[in-house]
Amino acid sequence: MTLGYTTIGQGSEYVLVFHGWTSDHTVWSPIFPALDTQTFTYVFPDYRGYGKSSHLTGSYTMKEIAADMLELIEHLGWMRFHMIGHSMGAMAMQRVLVEINDWQRIKSAIAVTPVPASGAQLDERSWATFEASITDDNSRYTIMDFTTGKRLPKTWLDKMVQESRATTTEEAYAGYLKAWVYEDFSELVVGLNTPMLTLVGECDYAITEPSMLATYLKWYPNATLEALCNSGHYPMQEIPLSFVAAIERFMKRFMLVPTF
Repeated sequence: MTLGYTTIGQGSEYVLVFHGWTSDHTVWSPIFPALDTQTFTYVFPDYRGYGKSSHLTGSYTMKEIAADMLELIEHLGWMRFHMIGHSMGAMAMQRVLVEINDWQRIKSAIAVTPVPASGAQLDERSWATFEASITDDNSRYTIMDFTTGKRLPKTWLDKMVQESRATTTEEAYAGYLKAWVYEDFSELVVGLNTPMLTLVGECDYAITEPSMLATYLKWYPNATLEALCNSGHYPMQEIPLSFVAAIERFMKRFMLVPTF
């Protein structure tokens, strides 16, 4: 079994990109025209139950996503690569870091408005809204509106909800919700020295700079934090050009390490 995936670019620097919880890899599509496809090869997989992998079922855990990604990496034949993870995908990306635990293979990691390895651990009221979103589109709308600072057009929010519904199965959406809220493998990531850029949106009410300082910046000795102006939880949608500039600027710092 290999996850379905989309490839953009033909460069010698390989990048594995993890999407979030609310939709499949197409959430990244606004950045596609701006990517440096001569330098990088980007691979955008879909998790089980999402997008090109919607026919695949499973246990819907972070460990399962990591195992599927390791299988995909082997299928691609990559020895060294970068990783980018958005929201829940950043949590799954950290699980891959734990499983590989080899800085010589992973050149850099970028955590975008990320869920920490300790999980979100939502309070009862928040959990009720997120759980309701499994079947209720109004709740999906509320979540996306809140995490982008209650400032974006209704038309865009409606489109995001429609794409979320069209690219996910309810079974997978519900399963991954429990995973990113309640799983906790934070003790396994402490001290991992992969160079890591942690990006937060200044308008994101859910993932904030203080929460990142208490998690990512505390756990990873080579982590840095950058706030993205005029962005909430979806910088690849909200500010695609400046977002691409930020991620590629960071990855290019680690290009000169020889490939084995």
